[in-house]
Amino acid sequence: MKFINYLEKVSGVDIFGLSSLLLFFLFFTLMLTWVFKTKKKSYDEISRIPLDNN
Repeated sequence: MKFINYLEKVSGVDIFGLSSLLLFFLFFTLMLTWVFKTKKKSYDEISRIPLDNN
């Protein structure tokens, strides 16, 4: 039996797919806005952390 047949027997399985898609889209959108709103100076400071000896 194929996996899709098992999914058809579970009630409410369509909401899991929709909610995971929504969660991914929300996370992706938040990360994009964070990247574009962060100043370049912050990126430069963060990039030097591995080389800092203190």
